[in-house]
Amino acid sequence: MAIRNILKDDDPTLRKNSREVTRFDARLHQLLDDMKETMEDADGAGLAAPQVGVLRRVAVVATQDGIAELINPEIIETEGEQEGLEGCLSFPGLYGIVKRPAKVTVRALDRHGEEFTLTGEGIVARAFCHEIDHLDGIVFTERAERILTPEELEELIGSRDDEADGSDRT
Repeated sequence: MAIRNILKDDDPTLRKNSREVTRFDARLHQLLDDMKETMEDADGAGLAAPQVGVLRRVAVVATQDGIAELINPEIIETEGEQEGLEGCLSFPGLYGIVKRPAKVTVRALDRHGEEFTLTGEGIVARAFCHEIDHLDGIVFTERAERILTPEELEELIGSRDDEADGSDRT
């Protein structure tokens, strides 16, 4: 496994559509393993292949049950709505307010080409949407109602710290 370079906001690769995966081979497995290691190293909730310079429909998302590998994912059902703070490993230090579904069901293939469905709520639902957007060349700043200033972000994080007792931080 290897930690890959995460592309930053000015890289045009981030705004291109990814191609469907058709080969489920050692090269794909290496990409998945590298993406998981890269996401964990960067302390992220998800990572899409375009973020590491690979225009394939591949993403990894941290869930309550571990890291989900999503190949050729598609959202097949959504429920409710959540509005909240969202950031991106490709846009370090930048956060915006983004509306997403509260619950999302995704159909995808695993590393061996077997189909499965997975449902996530809250931050997992947000991460599913965020990473699938990356596969379509859409970055979160295009979805954000507004981008927070550094002062707004500090105020928001500070107010959360004041209210929290330390046991419910994510």
